[in-house]
Amino acid sequence: MPLNLPDKLPAIELLKEENIFVIDATRATKQDIRPLRIAILNLMPLKITTETDLIRLLSNTPLQLEIAFMKIKSHTSKNTPVEHMQTFYRDFDDMRNEKYDGMIITGAPVEQMDFEEVSYWDEITEIFEWAKTHVTSTLYICWAAQAGLYHHYGVPKYPLEKKMFGVFKHHVLYPQDPIFRGFDDEFYVPHSRHTEIRAKDVLANPNLTLLSESEESGVYMVMARGGREFFVTGHSEYSPYTLDTEYRRDVDKGLPIDVPSNYYKNNKPEEGPLVRWRAHANQLFTNWLNYYVYQETPFNIEDIK
Repeated sequence: MPLNLPDKLPAIELLKEENIFVIDATRATKQDIRPLRIAILNLMPLKITTETDLIRLLSNTPLQLEIAFMKIKSHTSKNTPVEHMQTFYRDFDDMRNEKYDGMIITGAPVEQMDFEEVSYWDEITEIFEWAKTHVTSTLYICWAAQAGLYHHYGVPKYPLEKKMFGVFKHHVLYPQDPIFRGFDDEFYVPHSRHTEIRAKDVLANPNLTLLSESEESGVYMVMARGGREFFVTGHSEYSPYTLDTEYRRDVDKGLPIDVPSNYYKNNKPEEGPLVRWRAHANQLFTNWLNYYVYQETPFNIEDIK
């Protein structure tokens, strides 16, 4: 099934060039199917890039989805045109009385700050609490995963000696869980972060299940409330050249940055990236939508509790 997206969203034309089937809201209303309502709280600086990355993965499912983009009013994006935000995003205050089958909360470039120092911490924790009663399943990514684990379960984050940067091998701890159906025994995920959460803190909390980790990059996926919450520390949604863009940006700025691990062919930037996370990224989002959103959400969305 195609995705039901806001008219004229830039991602539509970008993804059509990749042969991904999306339709605008006008065409979708002609189909007599209740789409799954998915809210995306996009905290990344380059909104259009993140929108495209997420929609690319959400499109790879037979389910019809209706996407709504949420923003926080206590922070103004400096890297996305105001017109884009006004056209495609709504404030949380305008959405708080609505219910959604699924929600995705992205990372944010604030991970080296204490959580309480983030200017929009009060608003985002209010959204975290709202999601518990207004969303069937919420997927927290990167900084949002750390923030969600800290807010809901008191799990701290720790600074790293150097940036966790590259594509790392992971393994599954609970292969019987539906989130991993179709996964290989080992799979790869991009990471780009300066902080970490630690397995000992997750395992010490009986409300949390550590589902997957990596010998190099540590905790990858944590589940809570029977799948009502997933916390994912990596960036499975990254496009092939995202790490390359980050690497070259930091090099141009003269910042201390290592070549991203296990990313370039023969570890040489001039040879370009070797993409080996795309299949499992698609499987992750498809499994989440199918087993923890579609099969768990009430027939009447207003019945979500």
